[in-house]
Amino acid sequence: MFNMTDKKKTSQDSYKPDWVPENAGQEFATKVVKGKRITGKTEKRQGAKKLRTLSVDEYVSGVLKCDRTITARTITLIESNSQEHFEKSQEVLKRLLPYSGKSLRIGISGIPGAGKSTLIETLGCDLIRKGYKLAVLTVDPSSSVSKGSILGDKVRMEKLSREENCFIRPSPSGGILGGVARKTRETITVCEAAGFDIVLIETMGVGQSEITVRSMVDFFLLVLISGGGDELQGIKRGVMEISDAVAINKADGDNLEKAKLSQTEYSLALKYIKPITRDWEPKCYLCSALTGYGVDNLWEEVKKFEKITKQSGSFEERRKAQSLEWVFTIIEENLKENFYNDKAVQKEITKITSLIQKGEILPTSAAEKLLHTYYKK
Repeated sequence: MFNMTDKKKTSQDSYKPDWVPENAGQEFATKVVKGKRITGKTEKRQGAKKLRTLSVDEYVSGVLKCDRTITARTITLIESNSQEHFEKSQEVLKRLLPYSGKSLRIGISGIPGAGKSTLIETLGCDLIRKGYKLAVLTVDPSSSVSKGSILGDKVRMEKLSREENCFIRPSPSGGILGGVARKTRETITVCEAAGFDIVLIETMGVGQSEITVRSMVDFFLLVLISGGGDELQGIKRGVMEISDAVAINKADGDNLEKAKLSQTEYSLALKYIKPITRDWEPKCYLCSALTGYGVDNLWEEVKKFEKITKQSGSFEERRKAQSLEWVFTIIEENLKENFYNDKAVQKEITKITSLIQKGEILPTSAAEKLLHTYYKK
């Protein structure tokens, strides 16, 4: 702590703390700057520029040219909850839709700490060296304060983020159950229209998000590590049932033998689970995102999956089923939004809340009353 009453004046607007030596030079950079009282209109920050509003044509042409800045701004437009932005984003998506659908969509999930981001970076760098253009969508938990992403996956994929043919977009979950961003499907459409061959979607790995991601990807990879413990088997089984492959990561060094043992156990477990994809049998693989061991085998498995499912027709069947599911998901979201934005419902919620807190009404009766309020209009 320094004493503001014993400060050393260095200029009209700044002071050095009292613990700075009398004849100190620039090696003591600490200064106390006087606050500035602003009256009237708020002054604009010097040098700050407001982004110019883009037209629908500019959004569309920018995405089709794979302009990374405009592509990012298009996704931001789609994620906005503003009604004005919603109408514009729908027009942009409508015009981009004919250029989408040509990528291979891969979902990657797994328990926290399994090394998903490192595996994506290693795999992504390999794919770019092979000539692919890669988009990575990472669904992060939302901050309760700013509502933005808090994990910073882009920072954790430092090498991959520097690649010219890679586009990484961290998206906040927005509080949606399971952590899947509400606009992820629309974001996939934008990335495909921008010409990305492969779209990777990484989830937080907390349960319900895996089910949701399964409904929007072609291939689903579950990333695990050895030594997870028997107490997690019940949790793993649910997500294993929707997986097209299981990867035991961190199979390197002293952990290699443990990883091999886990591979045997999971391979046996997969034999008792009905495959989620017709004409495909999920397998368990070893890999190390750190050394690159086994990563090529994973990609070969994905390519084999794509070839077999396209030949059998199950690839296209899944895409059509996902589009239909998308329709009903949008309906459910709109109904929910309209319900809670209804003024009569909002007024009734205030009354109902008080009654519930006093124990004067059952939750089931309260729900029926709110629904009646909404539908009687």
